[in-house]
Amino acid sequence: MEGKSKEAVETNKDIGQLLLSIQKAFDVLVEKRTDFEAKDVKEALQGSVKTQTTLLSFVDEHISELSTHEGIDMSKSSVWTYRKIRKNLAEFIGEKYRLTDLAFGQLTEPFISDFHHYLLDEKGFSSGTITIYVSLFKKMCRIAFERGLCKNLLFAHYRVGTPRVTTPKALSMSDFIKIRDVELPEDKPRLSVSRDLFLFACYAGTAFIDTVSITKANVKVLEDGDKWLVYNRKKTGTLARVKLLPEALELMAKYEDGARDTLFPLLSTNRVRIDLITICKLAETSKTYSYHSGRHSFASLITLEAGVPMETICKMLGHKDVKMTQRYARVTQKKLFEDMDKFIAATEKDFVLAL
Repeated sequence: MEGKSKEAVETNKDIGQLLLSIQKAFDVLVEKRTDFEAKDVKEALQGSVKTQTTLLSFVDEHISELSTHEGIDMSKSSVWTYRKIRKNLAEFIGEKYRLTDLAFGQLTEPFISDFHHYLLDEKGFSSGTITIYVSLFKKMCRIAFERGLCKNLLFAHYRVGTPRVTTPKALSMSDFIKIRDVELPEDKPRLSVSRDLFLFACYAGTAFIDTVSITKANVKVLEDGDKWLVYNRKKTGTLARVKLLPEALELMAKYEDGARDTLFPLLSTNRVRIDLITICKLAETSKTYSYHSGRHSFASLITLEAGVPMETICKMLGHKDVKMTQRYARVTQKKLFEDMDKFIAATEKDFVLAL
């Protein structure tokens, strides 16, 4: 594929890996010193993959082994962590490679870096969680190598870094307006879809996986007579309830399709991530934002700045603990000034300047 875009680079990298695998299969047949045809190369290539141990099948086996130690020298929460790693690996492989599994021989060094950024940018996990997930993943790869299930010790030199508290990247009002109003190329309609999915996250606080999964059944009219989005988060299973703003309802109406049960068309996280980079460049924003920034923006720009209490935002986002919400809901300068003005107005009558 021509060009220097990230999509072109990734596609060419995948093509290069495939060509290398084909060359290896060809060399094996040449070493046998017998006549062979193109179909023999194909069968050798497919067979070499089929006979290898696959990553997820090994992870399943490893989790099964750990489960036998649960309550003895392995806590229930530790086993649960391995299951979460397995779930996220499967989702990552499905979205990036369009496959249900990968053989160890198909893994390359960039895999772990791509997985790391997927957990950070698309899943929105904290640095501490990512450190645990990546470290345990490396440990499983080392065990697979020690058991002779893969030829190379994969990712031995990859370093995650020290966990640190990060400040979520919510949009400034200026950048939000730029992204919302920027004119997008008419010959690239998918950019508009990606922007609308992102704006919905700003208006409703949904993570990407929830945005593309929620259905018409998740839209409910509650006691106040208004429409609410009521759903269980894919990441944690926690119930989230958020009153739908007029802007969110407009986006839902725009993509309403009787042939589709979901509220929005399905795009991959990788596709939307690349589109957002393009959109931010066209909008000339102060920085490049990930999809998860929309969820952060709902917490601080849309709700907290409008005076919604932190505890209420917690319920809207489907957080189990208000401490997580406090990381999302950043107090903006405008909100700080307004709160100080209210405080001064409420107390100035109680203070008398003594001369």
